[in-house]
Amino acid sequence: MTASPDSGRPFTVEPWVVREPALHLEALGQTESVFALSNGHIGLRGNLEEGEPHAIPGTYLNSLYERRPLPYAEGGYGYPESGQTIINVTNGKLVRLLVDDEPFDLRYGQLRRHERVLDLQAGTLTREVEWVSPAGKAVRVRSERLVSLTQRAIAAISYEVEVLDEPALLVVQSELVANEQLPHIDNGDPRVEAALAEPLVAEQHRSDEAGATLVHQTRQSGLRLAAAMDHEVHGPTGTKITSEATEDIGRTTVITRLKPGETLRVVKYLSYGWSSRRSLPAVHDQVRAALAAARFTGWEGLVAEQRAYLDEFWSTADVEIEGDAELQQAVRLAIFHVLQAGARAERRAIGAKGLTGNGYDGHTFWDTETFALPVLSHLAPDAAADALRWRQSILPLARERAEQLGLAGAAFPWRTIRGQECSGYWPAGTAAFHINADIADAVRRHVAATGDTEFEREVGLELLVETARLWRSLGHHDSSGEFRIDGVTGPDEYTAIVDNNVYTNLMAQLNLLYAAEVAARHSRAAARLGVNAEEMASWRDAAKSMRIPFDENLGVHPQSEGFTDHQVWDFESTPPEKYPLLLNVPYFDLYRKQVIKQADLVLAMQLRPEAFTPEQMERNFAYYEAITVRDSSLSAATQAVVAAWTGHLDLAYDYLAEAALVDLNNLAGNTDHGMHIASMAGTWTAVVAGFGGMRSDRDGISFAPRLPPVLGRISFGLNWQGRQLRVTITPEEAEYRLVSGPPMRLRHHNEPLALADQPVTRPIPPAPVAEPVEQPYGRAPRQRHPG
Repeated sequence: MTASPDSGRPFTVEPWVVREPALHLEALGQTESVFALSNGHIGLRGNLEEGEPHAIPGTYLNSLYERRPLPYAEGGYGYPESGQTIINVTNGKLVRLLVDDEPFDLRYGQLRRHERVLDLQAGTLTREVEWVSPAGKAVRVRSERLVSLTQRAIAAISYEVEVLDEPALLVVQSELVANEQLPHIDNGDPRVEAALAEPLVAEQHRSDEAGATLVHQTRQSGLRLAAAMDHEVHGPTGTKITSEATEDIGRTTVITRLKPGETLRVVKYLSYGWSSRRSLPAVHDQVRAALAAARFTGWEGLVAEQRAYLDEFWSTADVEIEGDAELQQAVRLAIFHVLQAGARAERRAIGAKGLTGNGYDGHTFWDTETFALPVLSHLAPDAAADALRWRQSILPLARERAEQLGLAGAAFPWRTIRGQECSGYWPAGTAAFHINADIADAVRRHVAATGDTEFEREVGLELLVETARLWRSLGHHDSSGEFRIDGVTGPDEYTAIVDNNVYTNLMAQLNLLYAAEVAARHSRAAARLGVNAEEMASWRDAAKSMRIPFDENLGVHPQSEGFTDHQVWDFESTPPEKYPLLLNVPYFDLYRKQVIKQADLVLAMQLRPEAFTPEQMERNFAYYEAITVRDSSLSAATQAVVAAWTGHLDLAYDYLAEAALVDLNNLAGNTDHGMHIASMAGTWTAVVAGFGGMRSDRDGISFAPRLPPVLGRISFGLNWQGRQLRVTITPEEAEYRLVSGPPMRLRHHNEPLALADQPVTRPIPPAPVAEPVEQPYGRAPRQRHPG
C-alpha cells in the first residue's frame, strides 16, 4: 500500500482495492461515487450506512424515472415536451445505530479509526470504524455490502457491532425509506440533473417479524416499484427483534445488551423490482420471491457467488501495467465500473453515469455505443448484446421521431432513459444525428468481436436498415453528384449545425455500406423489412459518393465544411477559470470559432482509420491538438489512442492517465454526481487500441503494439469470436497467447501470425519519429513521463 502522489486524493494506491484509510468529509460526494456498487439493474451509492453525513443519497433502478416538464422561452415544432429524470428510489442502505441512546454519528464523539475498501476482485465494499460516543462508550463497527452480479434483484449488507470497553445497550434500526430528503443543489451547471421532491406515491406497505415491503408508484410516469428487506440476526440470548411499516418507511429494530468483546451481527437482504405494466401483486410477489432466494443462498453464498463471477470475468478482462502503480489501480477500477454499468442491465439503457449518481438526469447518450459497448463486446458480450436489444426495443419511438422530423427510417434520441427524446436544446440534441451511425457501428463491432451472425440477423439487421434509411433521407446528392449531409452537429459540441461534418459523414458512410452488406447476407429477413435491391443500391451509391471535405492548402481535413476558415479562438487570453467554456462563454461565440470541446475529427480517425493515410492522420492530429480544450471527459481517451498511433507515445500515456484518473482524482470536479462511464471505458480502449494497436477489419484482428518508455510491460485479455486471447507487450516484443478456443490468425504490425497451442512472440519495430505537437495554452495534459 502506498500513498497517492496527489495529496488531495482520499485514496491510497493499491493494485486490486480502492482504500480510503481515513474519513474525508470534504470528499464525501467523490467517495460516494467511486464506492458505488451496481449490477446494471440496482445501483447503490457509497453512502454511509447511518445515512448522515452525506453528499447525495442515491439508490437507483435502471430506467425507473419520473417525467418533468421541459420549459422553453420560445417553443418550436418538434421540441420535446417533457424530460425524464432518474430518481432516488427507496433507500435500503440505512442501518442506524444507537449506543446507550447516543446516535452513531461521525460528526460527534471521537472517531478513532475509519476505513473503507472497495475490493475489485470480491465486488464488495467494506467499512471498519472505531468510535467513542460523547458519553464515552467505545464500539467497533464493521460493515460489508454487495450488489449481486448473480442474483439481479438482490443487494445485501452484513453489519457487525462490537462493544470495546464496557457494557452498552445497543439499538440497530434497519430501514427502507422512500421519498428520502435530498440536498438542495444549485451550482449553476446546466449538466446537473433536476431534483424531484417526493416522486413516489405509496400503494402498499407491510411488515413481518424481521422485515418489510413497500410498494410505490411514480407520480407522473406511473411506474410501479417494490422494495423489500429481510434480516438474519446473530446476538446474545435475549436479543429482541421487531418490525413495522408505514407508507414511506419500513423498519426492523434489533435491541440487545453487549458485554465487552461480544458482537451483534445483522445481515440485511434487499430486493428491488419495478414495472410499467405488471400489477401490484405481481411486483410485490416478485421482490418477495427474490428475497427468499437470497435468504436461501445466505450471506456467505452471495459473497462466494460474487467472487466466482468476478474471478471468471477478470481471467479475461484484467489489464496488467508495470511502471505506474496509480495507473494500474485506475485501469482496473475503470473496467470494474464499466462492468457494473451493464452486467445485468438486461435490455435497459446504460446511462452516462451508470447507476453511480444522478448526473445528466441518468440519461444515456451516444457515449454508450461509441465508448462502452465496444469494451463490453470484448469482455462481457452478453451485456453488450442486451444493450443493443434495448435499442431495438425503442425502434418504434425512433421511427415516430423520424416521421415527426420529416425523415425516413429511425431517429434515435440524443439523450433519453426510456426512448423518448429528452434534449431541450436541439442544436446539440436533435441535430446530433451521428448517434444513429454510432449505434450501427456498435452493432458492427459487436458482430466482429463475437462472430454472432444470429444476433446480426435478429437484432442488428433492423437497426442497420432503419438507420441507413435515415441517412438516405437526411442527405442529398448535390449538383456535382456528391452526397452531402448538411445542418448537423458532430461529436464536438462547440461546433453546431454544420455541413458535412467529417465524423458524421464517415460514420454514416460505414452505416450505409454495412447495412447493404448485412441485408444482402440475410436477404429473407431483409425482405420482411421491405428492403429490396434498389434500396440497397441507393445506400451503396450514397456511401460511394459521400462528401469528405479536405483543405488542400493546410493539408488537413476540416472538422466540417469551412471549419478551417473560422477564426482561431484566443487561447492565450482565456484564463483557467473560464474553463469549461460552455459555462462561461456564449455558444454563439464558440460555434463560429476554431475551438473544440472534445475529439471529433480525431475520433473519426480512431473509428475509421482506413479512411486516412498515415500522413493525413499525423497532420490532422497535430492540427486538432492545438485547438482542443478537452472540456469533456470523452476526449482524453480518444486523443490517447491516436497519439499512440502517430508515434506520440509519451503524450498518449499522459492522456491515458487523464482518462483513467478522472474520478479517482476528481479531475473534472464533478465526480460527486457519478462516475464518467465513457471515460472509464475509453481507458481500456486507450490501452488495448492505443498501446496495443488493436484494430479489426474484414481480414480479422490485428495489433501494432508500442509502449512509452516509462512502462515496462502491459498485458491485456479479450474475447474474439469464441476465443480468449491474451497479449503481453514489453518495449522489445509482444507475445500472443490463445488461452482458449480454436486456432486463429491475427496480424502483428501487418505480419500474419497463426496462433494455436503455443504462444507466439514477435519483436516490436521502433516507433516512427514524431514531430512535437502543441495543445492550447494552459490545456496540455498533466505530464507523467520523465523529462
